[in-house]
Amino acid sequence: MNAMNPLEFRISSGDLVAELKSRAPQPGTNDGLWPGLTIYRFDQPAEPQWEEVRELHLCVIAQGRKCVTTNGNSCYYDPFTYLAISNHIPFLTEIIEATPAKPFLSFGLQLDPELVRQVSSDIILERETTAFTRSRPPTEAHHDFVSALDRDMMDAILRFLRALSTGADRRVLAPTYLKEIVYRALQAEQYTRLVERAASESANNPVSAVIAYVQEHLAEPMSVSDLAERAFMSPSTFSHLFRDVTGRSPYQFVKEIRLNKARELLIENEYNVTEISKAVGYRSTSHFINEFRERYGTTPRACSDALARGDLRARS
Repeated sequence: MNAMNPLEFRISSGDLVAELKSRAPQPGTNDGLWPGLTIYRFDQPAEPQWEEVRELHLCVIAQGRKCVTTNGNSCYYDPFTYLAISNHIPFLTEIIEATPAKPFLSFGLQLDPELVRQVSSDIILERETTAFTRSRPPTEAHHDFVSALDRDMMDAILRFLRALSTGADRRVLAPTYLKEIVYRALQAEQYTRLVERAASESANNPVSAVIAYVQEHLAEPMSVSDLAERAFMSPSTFSHLFRDVTGRSPYQFVKEIRLNKARELLIENEYNVTEISKAVGYRSTSHFINEFRERYGTTPRACSDALARGDLRARS
């Protein structure tokens, strides 16, 4: 039997809270002991203030809630989401949830632009070889985005922070974990823009039609063969093209769409777990719960209960 990865079932938002609390003994800003890393702690809500960054910044909350406004658009993020900001633009930040018992805990990490370019080049290398990606028309630039803090990203963040504790780990492991953080952040940005880009692509791109179909029929069963048939391709040819365009297999893409929609329904707090499971296409509620926990590090019920208690609030 293969040895179990000790991180696979132990990582939770509580681990991130404990890690940042130990590194932020004083209210306000705390040195993260890594270039560009700042850890924040606030024991009460803070008035809005203007800030500006010169490089891509990754901002992650372990506890509490914050609002960031750029170009008149407000983004709220909490322990289930993280924010990335770039492009030399001023933004307004406001700490809206913090108490002495449950202080606001977060960190901001400046990302080296050369590292970002290197990782992003690796991601888009194969996608740029397809006619569909080459012919994509320009879209409006986005300076910030909010993404779900899933298990993979949380694992990478915790490994990075813990590697800063010893000299050898800082030199050898921290740069590797930092690269993984950049990779997962860029993948998340790619994902959140995917449907928008698909809608603006040429109408003769069969993947666009399939993506639209998936979005509109989440409650229905769908296999790779079914989707390939809609694109008038063999399953193998369709899967290869789909991965070229989206960076994911059809199966993985459909699963991510379903789990993201499930989380949105949980935030709305109008449906129970079984109803949500069926609404996003899972025939087995237990299978849905397992996949939700694998992606987000918590069960749907725990997420729903936290929202009901007010521990987490929906983004406005």
